[in-house]
Amino acid sequence: MTLLLRSAVLRDLESAHADQPLMARAGATAAEWATTLAVEASRPILVLAGPGNNGGDAFVAALRLRQQGAAVRVVFVADPQTLPTDARAAHADFLAAGGTTVATIPDGERWGLIIDGLFGIGLARSPESPYAEWIPTANALAGRDACPLLALDCPSGLNADTGRAHHPTIRATHTLSFIADKPGLHTADGPDQCGLIRIASLGLDLTVATPPAGRLVTPALFAEALVGRLHNTHKGSFGSAGIVGGAHSMLGASLLAGRAALRLGAGRVYVGLVDPEAPSFDPACPELMLRRPEGVLEAGLTALACGPGLGNSLTAISLLERALGLDLPVILDADALNLIAFESALQSAVAQRTAPTLLTPHPLEAARLMDCEPEEVQADRIGIATELAWRFDAQVALKGCGTVIASPKGQWWINATGNPGLASAGTGDVLTGFTLALLAQGWTPENALLAAVHLHGAAADALVESGSGPVGLTASELVDPGRRLLNRWLRGG
Repeated sequence: MTLLLRSAVLRDLESAHADQPLMARAGATAAEWATTLAVEASRPILVLAGPGNNGGDAFVAALRLRQQGAAVRVVFVADPQTLPTDARAAHADFLAAGGTTVATIPDGERWGLIIDGLFGIGLARSPESPYAEWIPTANALAGRDACPLLALDCPSGLNADTGRAHHPTIRATHTLSFIADKPGLHTADGPDQCGLIRIASLGLDLTVATPPAGRLVTPALFAEALVGRLHNTHKGSFGSAGIVGGAHSMLGASLLAGRAALRLGAGRVYVGLVDPEAPSFDPACPELMLRRPEGVLEAGLTALACGPGLGNSLTAISLLERALGLDLPVILDADALNLIAFESALQSAVAQRTAPTLLTPHPLEAARLMDCEPEEVQADRIGIATELAWRFDAQVALKGCGTVIASPKGQWWINATGNPGLASAGTGDVLTGFTLALLAQGWTPENALLAAVHLHGAAADALVESGSGPVGLTASELVDPGRRLLNRWLRGG
């Protein structure tokens, strides 16, 4: 189970283990991976060493690579006397062994590998000169020479806690994360900057005393719920799921959610469409039971989703108020979230619910709920998700690159499945349907949301792997791969 540690926790761990040669281990591990990554042994390796401990890691790696016979060019401009103690020693050892440094990136070389040892987790702002010039140059050289760019601990310029890329940022093909994984590598800009991530524990066993941490979502987190079905069952054994939404011109949102819920195993699925001229059945999925919204709210449901295509009419507000009063798990998405953002009475009604509540906002919806700008949401996705979970006493999935799931108890997770194919209309409605189906079948809210988010992204990944995307991937295509994957998990595959 992959831990995600923030910078403050990591620094505390480093201080607590100051008696151990962590920098030596980090540099040695980096050199070992660098040896396998470098292309064409005749080409030199470019090492960018920064003014802190990340630079010390780079010097250890550079020394090891030289000892193995590699040609190494180290770029370094800081005053060695200002380096932290271990980094100063690593710099001295490199020079004592015959290594040299230069103040600018050499011209006329064709690189076999570039190592970013500038800042790691030590920078939470835009790099300054000369590093601000080195970073885009390194990115360009890696592309020009078709060589890997290995970031030590975290690509320089990327906030390891939030995933925000401060211009300029190293665009690594590989990232070696020391001690533990970091949340910023997996959310917001992180996945675009990190490439393949490998973890080097440096000999620390974090399972002995787990520090405050998040988790990466994997099926192991909800394994207890992955129980196969008995033969002696009937449709009532798998719950009654309800969806309320589908105002005029927005019927598709509710139908997508309904089809997803049905194919993910809900025993019955009722869809209440607000549009008075809505059809009485879905020709593409006649198993759905289409009713007036009031009829769905009175159908004896085991779980309800409110919001897909709901609109912002007085009728929509009235239906949302009734939904919030039901004593059953309720997922609030899309227009339901927008109505709540602008109505303080609805905000209070959500926070005061005693039955489980789940919120699935995208960044703009989250910004409305928090009365802030979307940029503020994206700058601190974990903080916003955990604040929403606490404020509304709800399980929250803040959608986007590296969806953040948060519980009202302060726990948080990041999901690493998914791809740009999910950036199309209706995919959030499918996620709502997946979550609803699992809730209706009796999964706990936490397990249902973790599994649905992970499955949703994994279904998109399966489509891309088969050649269907990411460009042009549509929401309805996610449903059948999601069903196949869930059944595979249930079989233990």
